[in-house]
Amino acid sequence: MKPSLFLYFSLAICCCPTFAQAESPADMISSYRVQHGERRVVMDSTLTRIAHEQAEAMAAKDKLDHDVLSGFTSRVNSTGAGRAAENIAYGYDSFPKTLSQWIDSAGHRRNLLLHGASRVGVASAKSATTGRTYWAMEIAGDYERLKLTTGTKQAAVAKPKAPTRETCRLKILSICL
Repeated sequence: MKPSLFLYFSLAICCCPTFAQAESPADMISSYRVQHGERRVVMDSTLTRIAHEQAEAMAAKDKLDHDVLSGFTSRVNSTGAGRAAENIAYGYDSFPKTLSQWIDSAGHRRNLLLHGASRVGVASAKSATTGRTYWAMEIAGDYERLKLTTGTKQAAVAKPKAPTRETCRLKILSICL
């Protein structure tokens, strides 16, 4: 590589971080959420593990299904979230294309814009049989920090907020419709 070309790429990487590193799924989801008046989300290891297990189970059975592993509620109970939602998909090899598909779907878009969400987990897995890529996204929020006294030490424990009284015609996964 010529010295001038090397210098150009070095400056581009230093001055333009997007050149050096692609946007993460949390960043892409956050950008969309902020455009629609919701707050940013950060990647969460527990939600990412749940998403990974879901994507792997769908790929192993080559079946797009929220309940392929077990029910959604039972899978996210351990997170301590007051509200949570899941998006699944298959077919696209990249997250930006999958996100675009979710944005174009009213139900998936509602999950992406889950009010009060603060954390997200995203994972994909490829079917050994068909080569299809399966995606899972878990998004959650309404976390409340409580301080518990144990002797002289205080520990912060995540606990879901008490449900608020809402007028709903239909309630699915804590979402009023």
